[in-house]
Amino acid sequence: MEPALRIAGKDLRLRIRDRSFFIIGVLAPLGLAFIFKLILGGTVGEGAFTPSYAVVDLDGGQVGSSLVEVLEQVERSGSITLEAVGSRQEGERLIEEGEFDSLFVVPEGFSAAIQSGRPATLEVVGDIDAPTSTQIASAIAARFGQGVATAQLGVLTALAGRTTSPEDTAAIAGQAATIRSLTTVAPIEAASRQLDTTTYFIAGMAMFFLFFTVQFGVTGLLEERQQGTLPRLLAAPISRGSVVLGKAVTSLALGVISMAVLVVAARFLMGAKWGDPLAVGLLVLAAVLAGTGVMGVVAAVSKTPEQAGNTQSIIAVTLGMLGGSFFPVAQGGGALAALTYLTPHAWFMRGLGDLAGGGGVSRVWLPLVAMLTLAVVTGGIGWALLRRGFAR
Repeated sequence: MEPALRIAGKDLRLRIRDRSFFIIGVLAPLGLAFIFKLILGGTVGEGAFTPSYAVVDLDGGQVGSSLVEVLEQVERSGSITLEAVGSRQEGERLIEEGEFDSLFVVPEGFSAAIQSGRPATLEVVGDIDAPTSTQIASAIAARFGQGVATAQLGVLTALAGRTTSPEDTAAIAGQAATIRSLTTVAPIEAASRQLDTTTYFIAGMAMFFLFFTVQFGVTGLLEERQQGTLPRLLAAPISRGSVVLGKAVTSLALGVISMAVLVVAARFLMGAKWGDPLAVGLLVLAAVLAGTGVMGVVAAVSKTPEQAGNTQSIIAVTLGMLGGSFFPVAQGGGALAALTYLTPHAWFMRGLGDLAGGGGVSRVWLPLVAMLTLAVVTGGIGWALLRRGFAR
């Protein structure tokens, strides 16, 4: 074990002096995560998207007022912002000026038409540059319309088989409009198993660049052979396994250092929320082991450092994209969503997501088992191939 640690110590000193380790292992992940946060932070994350709406009630009747009350309730929940305007022309002008995303228009005679059973139209005017907000406004209006239709059905049921005057019909319709719902839907505080924007991007970038970081160690055997120093190592009283183990320890140490620096730096510089420290530490260690195993297999089947570097880069980019380092591929569903769980990236992100809902190690046992299984399989293959190929 001591020879392996000596080899690893020598390699670590060389890699730490090499600025490329700090660039690839620390600066690049932090920089890209910060850039992604700036670009996508306004569309992803808690409280990032709040549509702004205007409403004009030209009707002044009971049904029209009910819509305004519904919108005010939604505003009080913090989901939208709402402001009443005096006319349709004013609302449309403010939309063109970018003050609002959409305008609800309750036309004159709306309540009377509803109460008498005649067709009525509730209009939504949207900004062409805010399609999502307009779709939400249309959905609110459609849901309100469904409620009105339900009330109309109730009135028709109450009037079935009865002869009533128009005044009595209007009175019954008015009573139906004032009946409160038997159930109330309201937001409640609940634990979320979803990473916030900052944590997601820094975790994704950390895993993406981890595969470039750990390759520094496992490709060291190829560099030793190319530079002519490998025969000297094998001529020394050192076992074959110690040479390979020393390179593997170098990869593990570089990966752990890189991930630890990123976790701490992101916590204090970018406000990332990681969860239970022990569970996060175990996830990091399992991810580093898996990354080292995969890169070890690639190094073992390569003939030169250049070939290994090129192949490892392709593998790292492919696994990073498939595993969700840049965007949540699993949300697409289908076969692609299933393939993501062949990568340690997806399991690492899933583990952090589980920790976002609270809890400790018991919440992440499945991601840990998945990544450690991948590490054992690939590490065993890489160990056997490297010993046979480079430690003769």
